[in-house]
Amino acid sequence: MSAQAFSPASGRVAWRRIARHPALMEYRRLAALVAMANLWILWRGWQMGHFADGMGWALAPIADLALANFALAILIRQQRVINALFWLATRIPVTWPLWLRRGAGKVYHFGGLHSGAASCGTLWFGLLLWAMGWNRLAGDALPSDRTLWLTAAILLLLAAMVATALGPLRDRFHNLFERVHRFAGWTVMGLFWAQSISLSAETGEAPPIWLLALLTLSVISPWLSLRRVRVAVDTPSGHAAVARFDYGETPFAGSSTAISRSPFGEYHAFANIPAPGESGFRLAISRAGDWTGGFVDQPPSHVWVKGITTSGVARIETLFSRVVYVATGSGIGPVLPHLLKGAVPARLIWSARSPRRTYGDALVDEIETATAHPLIWDTDRDGKPDLSALALEAVWETGAEAVIVISNRKLTRRVVHELETLGIPAYGAIWDS
Repeated sequence: MSAQAFSPASGRVAWRRIARHPALMEYRRLAALVAMANLWILWRGWQMGHFADGMGWALAPIADLALANFALAILIRQQRVINALFWLATRIPVTWPLWLRRGAGKVYHFGGLHSGAASCGTLWFGLLLWAMGWNRLAGDALPSDRTLWLTAAILLLLAAMVATALGPLRDRFHNLFERVHRFAGWTVMGLFWAQSISLSAETGEAPPIWLLALLTLSVISPWLSLRRVRVAVDTPSGHAAVARFDYGETPFAGSSTAISRSPFGEYHAFANIPAPGESGFRLAISRAGDWTGGFVDQPPSHVWVKGITTSGVARIETLFSRVVYVATGSGIGPVLPHLLKGAVPARLIWSARSPRRTYGDALVDEIETATAHPLIWDTDRDGKPDLSALALEAVWETGAEAVIVISNRKLTRRVVHELETLGIPAYGAIWDS
């Protein structure tokens, strides 16, 4: 792979700079696709008289479309579905065309389906409440006051969930977002059951109980495996901690585990670091806020774990014959298990503040043993590097087909955008949860 292939003089660079901008990433394209599909259904349904006629609004098709959107929103976030999506995407062999593998690597943008469907489902539910009220004002006896109030309560909670999920609010009040999504979501599921039973009693039509049951199971399934486990925490510095677990599970490379200090408290997901031939795994936790700071300062003896290990961005490495990993700080956590496993030849670029003093000699020695010619950049000694330039140089030297970036949001998006502008497949977390 030559430097000329990625020359900034290429006529395609200007177009790619726009097309590959983070504002147009696959996550948002999927959300827009869901929105357009719903608009088309609304337009066609209205033309064909499925939603309203001279006698009033037809409630059943509106309710079905709301439920269909919520089904997509819930199921696409189910941990087993996520793992299945990654499994399917990574079945593509490295002998297939790069453009196809490049697209499959964007599998982790599935959250766009979740946000698009959840927003559209809420709008359909708002239309349903409007239609119910319109029919009642037109003189219909049904739906009953009970059903109207249940529908209004559901819509109010859905609106709160959508509002707190908006980027600026979610980033600033993430704990509120998590609590609203959890407890309002559980309440909405219960109210859905009550509304379905109420409508069934009033109309004699059986609601889609099987779908409600499936969605309910999907929501509660992570909590069925809730357990309190022992953890041994090593703190090589006041900035980082390495948590060690060995409670009978050894997760796969490229997965994460959500932990909390209390069963229904604030959960944080960290990349698992399994080591070949060893039971258990580690998590690398850096000070990045109140919760992580408290974990480093006052390490717990036990934590709560829920759900199953879930696939993350770096799992897509198997789509490529060779990759370059770019990590900063504790971003080395998601990268290390892949280096230890050695399934795909990789070049590492790791930028951190005083790596040995911050993360310990043992971890740095392990990294240097696991990969050939790692570039470990000490920002305290050498200042901040140009990671895009270093990644580009590594691609030229090694012939890597892709770059995987594990860093903070601003840096990840900048490096991914700059590399994709040059035509290099690049991947990084999108902070969609």
